[in-house]
Amino acid sequence: MLLHHAFIETAKSYGNKLAFIDRTVGRELTYHRALIASLLLMRRFQRYDDDYLGIMLPTSAGCGLAMLATQMAGKVPVMINYSTGADRNCSYAQEKCGFTTIITSRKLLQRIQCPEMEGMVFLEDLVAQAGSTEKAWAAAKAILPGPLLKRVVAGGREDETALVLFTSGSEKAPKAVELTHQNIYSNVMMAAKAFDCTDQDRMLSVLPLFHVFGQTTTFWLPIVSGMTMVMLANPLEFKTVAGLIRNDKPTAVVATPYFLIGYLKHAKPADFSGLRLVVAGADKLPDWLRQVFARDHNVNVLEGYGATETGPVVSANTFEANKPGSIGKPLAGVEVKIIDVDSGEEVATGEEGKIMVRSPSVMKGYLGDVEETALRIEGGWYETGDMGCVDEDGFLWHRGRLKRFMKIGGEMVSLVQVEEVVQEWLPEGVECCAVEIPDSKRGGSVGLALTVEVDNKKMLGDLGSKIPKLATPKYFCVMQELPKMGSGKIDFRATEMYVRKHLGHA
Repeated sequence: MLLHHAFIETAKSYGNKLAFIDRTVGRELTYHRALIASLLLMRRFQRYDDDYLGIMLPTSAGCGLAMLATQMAGKVPVMINYSTGADRNCSYAQEKCGFTTIITSRKLLQRIQCPEMEGMVFLEDLVAQAGSTEKAWAAAKAILPGPLLKRVVAGGREDETALVLFTSGSEKAPKAVELTHQNIYSNVMMAAKAFDCTDQDRMLSVLPLFHVFGQTTTFWLPIVSGMTMVMLANPLEFKTVAGLIRNDKPTAVVATPYFLIGYLKHAKPADFSGLRLVVAGADKLPDWLRQVFARDHNVNVLEGYGATETGPVVSANTFEANKPGSIGKPLAGVEVKIIDVDSGEEVATGEEGKIMVRSPSVMKGYLGDVEETALRIEGGWYETGDMGCVDEDGFLWHRGRLKRFMKIGGEMVSLVQVEEVVQEWLPEGVECCAVEIPDSKRGGSVGLALTVEVDNKKMLGDLGSKIPKLATPKYFCVMQELPKMGSGKIDFRATEMYVRKHLGHA
C-alpha cells in the first residue's frame, strides 16, 4: 500500500473525524479538510523540478500535510533535522539528495535562528497564495470516490522510496536512509497489531518527524488507523505536554525516556491515568521511571527497540508479553538472530552477540552509498550495530552499541553496562554517560559524565564488584546537562568530545 493512498482511504472512511488537533497554532482539521489541504499543496509542489523536496517543519498539521502532498505530487520528502545546526543540515541534505527546494516556515527560522537559504519556500506563503480556483479544484477532487482520487495523485510501487530520513549522527556523520512505502506501511501494521491500536485511540504526536520514531509511530500509525493526533511543535515544553495529556485525553503516548521524565515532573498523581498505551524507545528505560508511572498513574510503560533502518520497530514488550528490563519480543513478521562478533556464526540462546534483523520494514538502503548499504545488509539481514541476546522465552535484551564497547587490556568493556550499574546508585532523575578516554598504558580508560557532583570514592566503594576492575571509571566530569539529539537521546559523540576536552584529552 502506498502511504498517501492509505491516507486517502482513511480520509474517505473518517471524513468528519478530527485528524489533527494542532495545539501550537490552535487549529483543528478533519480528515476531509486535511485531504483538501494536501491536494491543494500537491498542485503547488508539482511545479518544482526536483524529485526530492526537503521538509524542515516542526511537528504540526502543516508538516503532516506537506509530507502527504509531496508524496501525492510524486516526489520524495526529505526530512531535515532543525534541532542541531539547521543551516548545515539543509546544505548537507541538498547535496546528499540532489535537490534545491526546502519547505519550511518563517516562524521556525526565527525560533531556531537559522538564516534564510537558497531554495527555501515558506509554507505560510503557499497557503496565502492559494486562489479561489485552486481551492475549488482541491475541494472538487476531494469528494471523488477513493479509487478515482488515487488516479488523480501519484501512483507507483510499494518498493519505491517513500521518504528519506537521516540517522542521528550521534556517533558519526548522518547517513541518508531510504524507506519505502512497504517499509513504513508494514511496520505500522505490525505495531498496530502488537499494541491493539484502533481508530478509537487518540495519539499524542509531539516527537519530531525528522526522526523515524516520530515519523512511523506518531504520524503514519495514526493516519493508517484513523486516529486523532494531538500535536505540539516542541516536545521539550514539558509542562505544556503534560497539560495536553491531562486535558486533551490522548490514549496513546510514544516517547523517549528523557521526554517521559520531563512530563512526569509536571504531573500530579492520576493525571495520566487515562492513558491506555505508553511506549518508550530510542534509549534505555530506567526502572525507577517505570515504577513511578505504575505507582502514581497506574500506567504500565512498555519498552521497545528499533532503528532508523528498520522502519523503526523491531521488538517491543506488549500487554500480553512483558518482561521489564528487556526490549521485548520481535514483532510478528520480524526475524531476529544473534551472531558472534568475530565468526559471524549464530550463537546459542542466552549468549551475547550482534543483533541482526530481517523484516519487510528493513530499509531500501543508504541513498548514494552502495558500499555502506552492502556492508550493513546481506541476504536480507540488517546488521544493527547493537549488541544483545535472546533469552529462553524469546525476549530480546539490549546490551549497547557495538561502538559503545571499548577494549581495555585486551578485554571488551561495555560502556552501557557501566552506566546501568552507576544509574542504580544515583538518585532518581540524575543522568550519567560513560565515555572512552585515551590511555597510552591500557589502550583506554572509562570516563563518566554526571549531571550532579557525587562522592566518587563512595560511589565506587558502594558499587564494589558490580563493576569489573577494568571497567571502573577513572575520570569524572560534571555537566549541567548531557547533550541531546532532537529525539531526546543522549548525543554520545558530543558528550565524549566535551569530557575529553574538559580533561585535556581532546
